[in-house]
Amino acid sequence: MTGPVTVRSVGALRAQTGQWRETGATVALVPTMGALHDGHLSLVHKANELADRVVVSIFVNPRQFGPGEDYAAYPRDEAVDAENLAAVGADALYAPTVAEMYPDGFATTVHVGGLTDDLCGAARPGHFDGVATVVSKLLLQARPDVAVFGEKDYQQLLVIRRLVRDLDILVSIVGAPVVREPDGLALSSRNTYLTADQRRAAPALYKALCRASVRLEAGEGAAGVLAAARDEVVAAGFDAVDYLTLRDAATLAPLDAADRPARLLAAAHLGGARLIDNVPVAPAGEGAC
Repeated sequence: MTGPVTVRSVGALRAQTGQWRETGATVALVPTMGALHDGHLSLVHKANELADRVVVSIFVNPRQFGPGEDYAAYPRDEAVDAENLAAVGADALYAPTVAEMYPDGFATTVHVGGLTDDLCGAARPGHFDGVATVVSKLLLQARPDVAVFGEKDYQQLLVIRRLVRDLDILVSIVGAPVVREPDGLALSSRNTYLTADQRRAAPALYKALCRASVRLEAGEGAAGVLAAARDEVVAAGFDAVDYLTLRDAATLAPLDAADRPARLLAAAHLGGARLIDNVPVAPAGEGAC
């Protein structure tokens, strides 16, 4: 099994993608922070459907971690990641250093207003500036025809779509569905932080969202439904709920009822892990749960 070619500099990445384009091939980019699981690999499968060649980037971006967050502890195993990428047909692994991405004198930050003011933006100040900056750089470095992101990070997906529109970056941004364990827990690299007892409690977040979505689709008002869902999550053993909220699926504006395409989004703390999840809510009862 031939693995992906590994490149570590902007110049090497552009040379590789340039060679592909000279043959008429289209290019897809899948940005990741490594510690790849089946959710990431599903993005590579999607990218293979959309383009002739696939680049997967692995970069643990220090600019999207706040003080006291898990930058130093974030799981890293490039060798295992490369093996997994070979198995799903990735063509190139782009693994730059921090110095390559942010050389001496780097002084630019990309800020997307509005969409980043609430939810994870409020809970993690500066996080989305770090995401927007690194994604802008990756898109300009790889110059892909399409880039694939997971819907598990739904707010992030909308932020990236906004910055691409605002900056006129020539790329199609595609969202891919959340991949879950059989018990419903959304796959995440941070799930490795959970103890055995916490892992058993973790699916309660998704279950609470699903029960809430059914009630909202039946026409109940959001206030009571969301309060019950938060209580359910805490009762299951979660330490705190950052947010559990109903939002417009396109704008993330708060909603009092599911009277248009909407999204239930949640973030909650369980031991050393901060878990996020979301489910669609449709007025006609056509959601995912």
